[in-house]
Amino acid sequence: MNTGTQQGTRGLEHLDQPGKPGLAIIGAGPAGLMAAEVAARGGLSVTIYDRMPSVGRKFLLAGRGGLNLTHSEPLEIFLARYGAAAARLRPMIERWTPEDVRAWCEGLGQPVFTGTSGRVFPVAFKTSPLLRAWLRRLASLGVTFKTRHRWMGWDAAGHPLMETPDGVVQVEAGAVILALGGASWPQLGSDGGWAGLLRGEGVEVTPLRPSNCGAAVAWSAHFREKFEGQPLKAVALGLGDRTSRGELVVTRAGLEGGAIYALSGPLRDALAEGGTAKLVLALKPDLSRETIETRLQSRQPKQSLSTALRKLLNLSPVAIGLLREAEAHGAGAIASMAPGQLATLVNAVPIQVIGAMPLAKAISSAGGVALTEVDESLMLRARPGTFVAGEMLDWDAPTGGYLLQACFATGATAGRGASAWLNRARPEKINSESEEPSRS
Repeated sequence: MNTGTQQGTRGLEHLDQPGKPGLAIIGAGPAGLMAAEVAARGGLSVTIYDRMPSVGRKFLLAGRGGLNLTHSEPLEIFLARYGAAAARLRPMIERWTPEDVRAWCEGLGQPVFTGTSGRVFPVAFKTSPLLRAWLRRLASLGVTFKTRHRWMGWDAAGHPLMETPDGVVQVEAGAVILALGGASWPQLGSDGGWAGLLRGEGVEVTPLRPSNCGAAVAWSAHFREKFEGQPLKAVALGLGDRTSRGELVVTRAGLEGGAIYALSGPLRDALAEGGTAKLVLALKPDLSRETIETRLQSRQPKQSLSTALRKLLNLSPVAIGLLREAEAHGAGAIASMAPGQLATLVNAVPIQVIGAMPLAKAISSAGGVALTEVDESLMLRARPGTFVAGEMLDWDAPTGGYLLQACFATGATAGRGASAWLNRARPEKINSESEEPSRS
């Protein structure tokens, strides 16, 4: 592909070193960094390019509330979280498992722990110490970093073109790994601009859509002003036959939090089909309707409804506000409800969703390079020697450690694939053990 942007081109930048074929990795997120570690251990001369002034920015954002690296549940259950992409991801995750991720993290001097939810975190509970240790390891392996380099496609000779503050650079590398991320949080470097470049090469790219994102809800002005920023803890959220448990946060525009993120895929599909969708919120999912009704029947004659709901059911003000908000959606006036009717509503609060939050504010994105466009080593069939890893690929997963696990695993797969591709004329150099990230 010729981008037509030749003015200011500074000539070729050669990545090969004596006895070490050159690999260009474009994108310095978790997939690109893992690919770099694997490839460098496989005997390649690795250069990582990133458009931002520093590397790992979205990786750092992932650890803002605690870096959820992976999950401890059995592997068969774990793999099922990837839905339609599970079969393609299976061999990659089986070779770079959640156990391997934990060992790798601890090998970088960052011990991990498993929370009550089964999620796995570094004890430090943040990204920066892990990222610093990882970058030191990559530097010790000879990996070179070049920031403020934006990928622009290929020139007529097939060289990757990088826009830099000093002009356009043509990169001569034996192989390229694209790890540019999806299209969420574009201010951190992942804007999905690569989609058009790859489509121009004849690569099928499924439209990028928000995933693990909040839901837009048309709150009343009173509810929005009073309860913006308030959490809803230990609730259950239902959409059709799907249920998710966790926490939610009321925002001006709707709902955020793990419980809604886990339903973002089916919610996105429901919105695409009907324009709106109805969620059902259980405020006390561990209490049966009969238990709730019995407690409500003990309400004192002079006790206000809000006081009764707070004392008898331990409902927070925002939860009570949601019950009142339901009145606007046909639930009826809760003040005149019988205990049994109100008990039903407590665990079946209707919430009308009018849309998904924008892609730019989603935790991740769905869509990307169709998995049929790459081989088992994640090399593009349309462009031999070019590999794709991470969120650029068309897989989707909920939060809970599944996102980073697949980024690590696909990065490792692409790194191994690039090593095999570049070493194919030097079979004596291939060492499967050296091509694995260090677990110690």
